[in-house]
Amino acid sequence: MRSVRQVCLVAALAAIPWTDATRAADIAPPAKVVGQFLETYCLDCHDSTTQKGDRDFEKFALPLKSVAALIEAKDIIDQITLKEMPPKKADQPTDEERLAVLRALREGTAAARGKIESTGSRTVMRRLSSREYENTLAVLFGRRVDTLGITADFPKEKTSQHIDTIGKSLVTSGFLVDQYFQAANRLVETRLGKPATEPQDWRFDGHFVQYEELQGSHKSAFNYRYLNLYEQPNTDTRQGGYGHIEDFKEGVPVSGLYDIEVEAAALHRDTHYDPEIFGIDFSEPFILGVVPGDVTKGHIHYPQAIEPLLASAVMPDNEPKWFKFRVWLEAGQTPRFIFPNGPYESRASVVTINKRYKDEFKSEIGRSGVGRAHILLEGKLPHIRISEIKIHGPVPEKGGSAEEVAVFGKDGFQEARALDQLSAFAEKAYRRPLTDADRQPIRALYEKRLAEKATPHQAALDAVKLILCSPSFLYLSEITAESAKALQPYDLASRLSFALWSAPPDAPLLVAAESGQLTQDAALEKQIQRMIADERVTAFVAGFIDSWLNFRDLGGMPPPRETNRAYYAEDLPSAMKTEVRLFFRDLLENNGSAARFLDADYTFADKKLAKLYELPEAKTLRLADGFKKVNLSGNPRRGGLLGMAGVLTVSANGVETTPVTRGVWVSENILGIHPPPPPDEVPEIEPDVSGATTIRERLAKHSTDKTCAECHHKIDPLGFSLESFDPIGRWRATYPKPKKKDAPAPKIDPSGEFPSGETYRDFAGFKKIIHDTRADLFIRHLIRQTLSYTTGRVMEPADDFVIEDIHENAKKKGLGLRTLLVECLTSEIFRSR
Repeated sequence: MRSVRQVCLVAALAAIPWTDATRAADIAPPAKVVGQFLETYCLDCHDSTTQKGDRDFEKFALPLKSVAALIEAKDIIDQITLKEMPPKKADQPTDEERLAVLRALREGTAAARGKIESTGSRTVMRRLSSREYENTLAVLFGRRVDTLGITADFPKEKTSQHIDTIGKSLVTSGFLVDQYFQAANRLVETRLGKPATEPQDWRFDGHFVQYEELQGSHKSAFNYRYLNLYEQPNTDTRQGGYGHIEDFKEGVPVSGLYDIEVEAAALHRDTHYDPEIFGIDFSEPFILGVVPGDVTKGHIHYPQAIEPLLASAVMPDNEPKWFKFRVWLEAGQTPRFIFPNGPYESRASVVTINKRYKDEFKSEIGRSGVGRAHILLEGKLPHIRISEIKIHGPVPEKGGSAEEVAVFGKDGFQEARALDQLSAFAEKAYRRPLTDADRQPIRALYEKRLAEKATPHQAALDAVKLILCSPSFLYLSEITAESAKALQPYDLASRLSFALWSAPPDAPLLVAAESGQLTQDAALEKQIQRMIADERVTAFVAGFIDSWLNFRDLGGMPPPRETNRAYYAEDLPSAMKTEVRLFFRDLLENNGSAARFLDADYTFADKKLAKLYELPEAKTLRLADGFKKVNLSGNPRRGGLLGMAGVLTVSANGVETTPVTRGVWVSENILGIHPPPPPDEVPEIEPDVSGATTIRERLAKHSTDKTCAECHHKIDPLGFSLESFDPIGRWRATYPKPKKKDAPAPKIDPSGEFPSGETYRDFAGFKKIIHDTRADLFIRHLIRQTLSYTTGRVMEPADDFVIEDIHENAKKKGLGLRTLLVECLTSEIFRSR
């Protein structure tokens, strides 16, 4: 039985006007096509006797049954595609014969990979992904743990089809095991083992030394009296993006809550200097943010791996005011201050001011051009000025720390009940009732540490570390019998909870599991509907979008700063992700049709995206308004995923766009069709840096070679219309102007023709064809990816029948996204091992 994907590929191929010879070859069995081709053109040189080039194809045949055969098939495909086999002096096959054998080999390769890589339609027991691990620790300890950065040194997560929850990809190396031990020790000791510490007070109103180019200018202008912020964080030159307290680099003594008071103001937001110098919107107030810093983790005035935003406030113009923030800081961390919506690069701003406004200054500018003392004294350089900082803490928490209560209960650690308290915590960590085998090592370690003269509290902390290193915690280890197909209630509860919340089951879900009702259809759907309505479902929305659309890579190939200031100054990648997440969440909450992903008359935008999209709302929205639902009726440039900047950015390379790259992205992520990779020896299409030719002209050579055209005539039409968008999703009618003097900017041709004959003139026409004729393909792919993400295994051909049933059931109910998700989570696939 062919898979839905194979059926669609065959249907697409059938729409191509092949010659009679090609049609005849298609009718022949693939094994016969390959055998005849090899016998006619290859075996004279590559039989078992000759083996020219160490290649023996005499026993090569379909179906492929081993990895070695797959590798050999890939080699043959490459050689035939490149026309390097047969050699030029030998008899040559016709183009039709080449196409027929390539088609047979590719189909055979796809079928073999499915069998060889199959998990038998069962989920491989998987560990928690790094984000699930952090989320789970935050739940178990009752407080955020991202300030610790406990997964910062973990190996980079491997994915399968961009999905980070697939069991066979989540490998547990020896290094990762060691990291788990270190993470458990650090978390427990930092949060539960910290010494009792009385609150202290610190006050700083001077000696705000800042480094590099700022040091001399600040000493000269105001003798380090102020802490100034000049630019957004993480710029290239890093001159005033982070403001640290020079006399508090050692940080706080223990982890805890600290009150930070800051006297600060925004200066010169009304500057007369050209706004283009700074690349920011001066109509918006300046924002001050607080992030942690650790002098042991790198330069204190540079970006660091662990710097979640702890607090922020809008700054008043000119007159300083006091602001109070209560933030969590880990032992050794010091507060640092940032200017999130500041200029894109301070050094470049200063250099330009020194050139263009030099006649305004009485003081010496200096030869370097980067000095700013004279600007601070005489000019109007926009910045945030901090004049005083007070810190108080750690602030006592009523009823004990959140961690102590979360781990040991509202009364904290009780020596007389230690083993009961540890068992209760282990039950939450393991997400199921404990067995005697679970309790024994906990009891043994606790008693062993007491025998070693550890205090009862320390012995309990060591037992907590043991629990956090147990496979029962780190893995979604099923207690369902190996011979059983359907998941038992507790296993189903964990799968459901990590699917929708990326976190462990809550009390109502565990109650449903304990009663056994969770495996019943009505009870399961009730829990699913409850969990979708919960705010914690944002974890599913973010995690699934990152996997399905590969948004985890968004920003991985950023554009050049000098030509895309707004991308950095306005943090457009975050806005891009937020748009897609809000659109997805809206469809989920309102059960909107999943077909709206392909075309919609609305989206969600903030001021920054509205400006990028040239929407009317750009004139009325303020940053404080956040994201608003905006009407796109009559807008041919936007609507649906393909008009969203996040999709258009992740499908480009940051510098230029190509129909091939974007076409492959659309094929794989929207239609669920994976084109075969090009031969290894084929170089990428080189960008024409002079801009003298368009990408369409550079692609024309592929249409002259039928083996290349075989794939390109399917891929390229999926990308041609998207050339109307630049690498960060801005609309354009022309390519960048060539470097050649007086040469006009090449016009973009967004038209195309599908292999099945449909033609389009522009992006709107292309989108309509996808919506009207490929919606079923899209929905089935969405179902497939949803099941893969939520079950922890890649779907296989054997799953296609259930996928089709889900599709048909959802169709009958209006194809709502919530309906589709519920159908997936109540399906036999999701409820099975």
